Parts: sequence; C-alpha cells; structure tokens
Amino acid sequence: MTEPRLEAPLHTASRSALDPWPGELAWRPVSPRLVALELTRVAISTAIMLAVCGVIWAFTTSWWALLAAAVVLFFTVVRGTVAVRAARSYGYAERERDLLVRHGRMVRHLSIVPYARMQYVDVVAGPLERSFGLATVQLHTAAAASDATIPGLEPAEAARLRDRLAALGEDAGEGL
Repeated sequence: MTEPRLEAPLHTASRSALDPWPGELAWRPVSPRLVALELTRVAISTAIMLAVCGVIWAFTTSWWALLAAAVVLFFTVVRGTVAVRAARSYGYAERERDLLVRHGRMVRHLSIVPYARMQYVDVVAGPLERSFGLATVQLHTAAAASDATIPGLEPAEAARLRDRLAALGEDAGEGL
C-alpha cells in the first residue's frame, strides 16, 4: 500500500516561495524620470572615457585607442540597459508597522524597515537629481545593514514620506 501524496494547492503553485515581493501590497513606483537620470549618468561617464581615448589617439595615433573606444561604446550599451532595468525595479510599500523597499531584477532585494527602528530619515538631492526634479530618501537604522534608500522620488513625495516616517517613528516611542 502506498502513502497518499500531498500536492500543493493550485493557487500557490504559480507563486515561487523565493519571490520576495508580496503581491498583496500596494507597491508605489518611483518617478519615470529616474530612468533619464541614470542614462544621463551613463552618458557623462562614457563621454569622459571617450575623451580620454580621443586624447590618447591624438597623441599616439595608435589603433588600440580606437579599440578601447569601441569597447567603451559596447559597455555603454550594456550599462545603459542595466541602468534602465535597475531604475524601473525600485518600489516601496507602506504598512502599519514597517516600510518595504524593493529593487533589482536579477538579484532581488527586499528591505523591511520597522518604523520603531528608524533613527533618522534623510532627503538628499544632488545637482544632477535636482536638475531632473528628483530626490532620494535614505532611511537610517541602528544596524547599518538594514538601511534602505528610495531614489527617484518627486521632492513633494520625498518630503511627505520623510514627515510620515518621522511621525510614525515618534509614535512608536523609539527611533526618530
């Protein structure tokens, strides 16, 4: 006599146990302008590397400087593709006791930051981010490994999130 075989219910078969992003949450995406910001960063670094290759070629007229420029252009396409996918993968969800931050396509990261554990919240916007009308929210906790960052937010949304997180941290009686 054989033992009965237990099968997983059909509704959980389509969802992987390794999927770190709970589907029942209302995930908020970051601004689509984050893609343009990341592509601008790639373009700036590529321009610098191509300028170096051009200067070397101008002084040496060596074929390897042209080969280096071709390699730079190839890797620019790869970096641009990765940057676009990475920028589109960011999202966050606010729950009653914690904030979830997700990012990554190939290697997925899910940070769960309890409001009570937050020490302070930064809103940062460098010159390039400001030119695109974006800001980054950085959450700091006692454990450095649990810090989370949400780039590509509209400044008003970043300020709202900062104020909400500060209020929730104070309500919890710890952290902020």
